[in-house]
Amino acid sequence: MGCASSIHISDRVVYHSGKESEDSHSPQQTNTTQHQGNPASALPLKPPSCKTTLTEVQFGPMKLFKDPLQVLLVFAKEDSQSNGFCWACEKANFRCSMARTPESALECFLEKHHDLVIIDHRHSRHFDAEALCRSIRAVNSSENTVIVAVVKRPDREEASVMPLINAGFNRRYVENANMMACYNELLQLEHGEVRAQFKLRAGNAIFTALEQSQEAIEITSEDQVIQYVNPAYESIMGYQRGELIGKEIIEVPKSEKNKPDLLETINSCIRKGKEWQGIYYAKKKNGDSIQQNVKITPVIGQGGKIRHYVSINWPLHDNNKSDKSTERVQAESQTDIQSSKHKDRRKGSLDVRSTTSRGSDGSSQRRHSSMARIHSMTIEAPITKVINIINAAQESSPMPVAEALDRVLEILRTTELYSPQLGTKDEDPHTNDLVGGLMTDGLRRLSGNEYILSSKQPHHIPSHLTTPLTLNDIPPRIAQTMENEESWDFDIVNLEAATMKRPLTYLGMKIFSRFGVCEYLNCPEATLRSWLQVIEANYHSSNSYHNSSHAADVLHATAYFLSKERVKQSLDPIDEVAALIAATVHDVDHPGRTNSFLCNAGSELAILYNDTAVLESHHAALAFQITTRDDKCNIFKNIERNEYRTLRQAIIDMVLATEMTKHFEHVNKFVNSINKPLAALDENAGSNDEDSVKSILTSPENRILVKRMLIKCADISNPCRPQELCIEWAGRISEEYFAQTDEEKRQGLPVVMPVFDRNTCSIPKSQISFIDYFITDMFDAWDAFADLPNLMQHLDNNFKYWKGLDDRKLHSLRPPPE
Repeated sequence: MGCASSIHISDRVVYHSGKESEDSHSPQQTNTTQHQGNPASALPLKPPSCKTTLTEVQFGPMKLFKDPLQVLLVFAKEDSQSNGFCWACEKANFRCSMARTPESALECFLEKHHDLVIIDHRHSRHFDAEALCRSIRAVNSSENTVIVAVVKRPDREEASVMPLINAGFNRRYVENANMMACYNELLQLEHGEVRAQFKLRAGNAIFTALEQSQEAIEITSEDQVIQYVNPAYESIMGYQRGELIGKEIIEVPKSEKNKPDLLETINSCIRKGKEWQGIYYAKKKNGDSIQQNVKITPVIGQGGKIRHYVSINWPLHDNNKSDKSTERVQAESQTDIQSSKHKDRRKGSLDVRSTTSRGSDGSSQRRHSSMARIHSMTIEAPITKVINIINAAQESSPMPVAEALDRVLEILRTTELYSPQLGTKDEDPHTNDLVGGLMTDGLRRLSGNEYILSSKQPHHIPSHLTTPLTLNDIPPRIAQTMENEESWDFDIVNLEAATMKRPLTYLGMKIFSRFGVCEYLNCPEATLRSWLQVIEANYHSSNSYHNSSHAADVLHATAYFLSKERVKQSLDPIDEVAALIAATVHDVDHPGRTNSFLCNAGSELAILYNDTAVLESHHAALAFQITTRDDKCNIFKNIERNEYRTLRQAIIDMVLATEMTKHFEHVNKFVNSINKPLAALDENAGSNDEDSVKSILTSPENRILVKRMLIKCADISNPCRPQELCIEWAGRISEEYFAQTDEEKRQGLPVVMPVFDRNTCSIPKSQISFIDYFITDMFDAWDAFADLPNLMQHLDNNFKYWKGLDDRKLHSLRPPPE
């Protein structure tokens, strides 16, 4: 039957002409034939010709096309109700079949697989409607069929529909022969249950695709309960489906190879309804870790809320083949690198459109000058080049392309792509040695030589310490020295002398008091004093540079940065407390030797930490060991477990961020995730878009980047100090490096920084290289964020000082007397 207006009666076929007169509203007026006795003797009327039209149905991103509805009417006898549905089917252009017996109904359904079946449930003497429904439901193809029971109008109390539901009916229709009532019922069914079932049928095709996919796919609920995994997931991860479905994600073992903050970053992203894509280590059932490319997409459902998360994972295969398109991109960006190379520390005024200041004051102009230099950083990671090219392409792209590129940038900024490819810089041996000494883990060789750290662990308070109980008891001379501790020009060397090389405890007491750390930790001042004393006692006073004076200097810089308005907008109180504690402990028990030295020497620490972030891991671990071992100095004793875990994680993350191997990764992430979006907002809308600025500043992932950048800048801020302090610190770090070179030569170890030979080293050259390679770009970025004109002026003056000595071929800290 191809005609939408036809009615096929199983065992007796009657076709309506489909050409009714204007006043023909009743199915009784159509040309039908009444038959008695054997219905098989009926002769059908010829159906009219008609054109089939497809209905378009949108199902997520799928566009489905549906044939006209197929309806099966099962009525033992013709009456006004059956005629009402016949007429309604004609009016709606549905294909309709009529069956008089359960047998013929089942036979007809097996042939046509109707979308909608309407069964007369009013007269049990003719046939058992519920038994017929069960028979239809027993057929596999009935899964997405809607079955309706026509029931009598109740005489007294309303009957329960549960028997109908148990039999397999979807809904009931209380008898009403009115033709428009029948028509409206069919329309509601078509746009309601029938359309929903049609989409479910399409869902079967989607699940078939998922089952056949070679990528591991996992679907979870909004509460992150696993609802589905495909065979590829089972094969890759080693689990059976039944072992996972119904479990919460947190119950599935996680790999320890992921960075501590990665899960927080992922969850923060997807809970906002954003897609996350990146590299993730998953733990297989057998305990092995597998590195995967992962894309997690939130699925918005009922109420506009996230109802599911779809995770697509595929193993990461190492591919060292160069991609021609990648080479082309890198070649296009090479001009940026060449244009930014320079011999002088100050890069001059660069005309960068996207960072031109709208303000007229000198501070604003200078800050944007710093921001401008960010766009032509001397040391660029490949990812930074790519982002710059995409930003440039967006300016001349149509809106759909620009939006797509926005998405690309979002992905690039949330994955581990920021470490630069390091090479030599102008063939400068000082730079090469600094990179080799500070950014690598040394040369690997089995020399038999071992460097053993001193076994002393003075986790007690030495008897010679007589630190006052409270701030009020500080000796006048020391109190006077600390009067201007809120100023950047504060002289830490004077405090070192006044305190007999114990500046950390005194300065720590004052700064921690100013920031209300004891109140936040619910910690007595005596406990804080004991903690500061025992931490300071574990710094080596014999080190020229990495001693408690350096820790106090970094603590001072950290407190200064925390007082800057932009930093205060970004960080919470727990972040401030974490930053102050991290600064205090960040170099505790430092042996006065670099990571490279310890790895080459086969030290116990290098073996313990697998030659990876050796010192930084030791500083963080020892700090917590010292703190939690004795209640007298346990400043964490009175805070809740969850708060302690959050605080501990933040402290560890900041201490590990001081490791120089990831210096450029941290700087580039900060620039691309915070500075550039803020500059774009400033360029497009001034400072009026407070919500957007707040969103950038306070997102969990960006707060982590701010804290890392803050402690990194505090840790190596010596070139930005007043000139006399800068010279003093340069002399101290040089002496420590000289002592390391001396020991490497004595022990026959590889000399990781040959230029730091006390007999030949040019200290001005080493400072120039350090400023050029590590300091300039980082402080340009930090200044653009935090507004630090005094630091940048000191940096400029100090660079010129070292350059002047170098121009005179001098190797010393100071020029000879006139």
